[in-house]
Amino acid sequence: MNKKILIVTSEFPPQPGGIGNHAYNLGLYLSKNQFEVTVIADQRAAVNDQEKQFDAKLPFLVKRTQLKNIRLFMYFDRVFKTIKALKKNDLVIATGKFSLWNVAWCIRFLKRPSLAVIHGTEVNFKSFGLTAVTNWALKQFTQVIAVSNYTKDLVSHLNLKVTVIPNGINTVVWNKDHLECQELKGYPVLTTVGRVSSRKGQLEVIKHLPELIRDFPEIHYHCIGIPTEAEDFMNVARSLGVESFITFHGAVNDKFLKAALVATDIFVMLSTESITGDVEGFGIAILEANALGVPAIGSKGCGIEDAIKQNYSGFVIDRADSETFKVTISKILKAQEFFRLNSITWAQSHDWNIIIENYIGIISCVR
Repeated sequence: MNKKILIVTSEFPPQPGGIGNHAYNLGLYLSKNQFEVTVIADQRAAVNDQEKQFDAKLPFLVKRTQLKNIRLFMYFDRVFKTIKALKKNDLVIATGKFSLWNVAWCIRFLKRPSLAVIHGTEVNFKSFGLTAVTNWALKQFTQVIAVSNYTKDLVSHLNLKVTVIPNGINTVVWNKDHLECQELKGYPVLTTVGRVSSRKGQLEVIKHLPELIRDFPEIHYHCIGIPTEAEDFMNVARSLGVESFITFHGAVNDKFLKAALVATDIFVMLSTESITGDVEGFGIAILEANALGVPAIGSKGCGIEDAIKQNYSGFVIDRADSETFKVTISKILKAQEFFRLNSITWAQSHDWNIIIENYIGIISCVR
């Protein structure tokens, strides 16, 4: 009999989010390997026709917790659905902070083999209360999976059984063949993909531009993603006199995104930690760019250190070091073919067909 797997997640497509992307692929590739998968996720759009259409096309069952005006009712509904589903499944995987808390409470009453997947922010709260609840929750699970060594280190004080399994990508989707090239201004073209926010590091790149322009007078920085803090960042750019070297494209469709990445010389993600503890647990967008032959420069002190192979698919640097930033740009531009081929190879080593085998190995051993 095929093992029945329940995945409880705080995010799920078609709405954006790294945790949701991970949960989707985890469910998809477990299904491809003959596991019977059920996903419990939240309804995230008030009008969720798009979610219903997305769920209907999947090879596994998705149960959405209905959006409610009174959030407490939604929490009770989430717990009820989880308990009911636990009775019908052999193992449960929780991913995302609310899911960790929910599943930890439920398995106290309904014992099941359980895996917690931790991404970063949910184990780096600055609030004592949230930290205490999360630490208690993690101790209820049979085993913990961290998406990076950085994330693993965040819970090292808890003496948990933690295995690192990096994030994966579908390299068939992120393939350069038959893609159009989008004309992008500048040389070199630097691009960041992600919500325009302090955590994603666009502001850190902007602060470096006055120094970068001295060595690369035609440089241009392209930011693709929901422009949450774009206006504030552009005000900083104006104060530095570099506004003409930056383009905020906003949210774009997949076709434009991939074409823009193909036209990119270097993908950049100088992520920072927010005051609430929000951190970059891995940096899946880096692998997606790598798959298209785009090397990356990312920041030390976060999960990006696992997403970039130093001096192979790019470089990790001190996000405040303008001189090192300039040097690494020069190194990549002088050996573009070397970094292009290595980036593709590095991305392929993270294909979900490979990553899922690590999950299957743990699932087969968990009792």
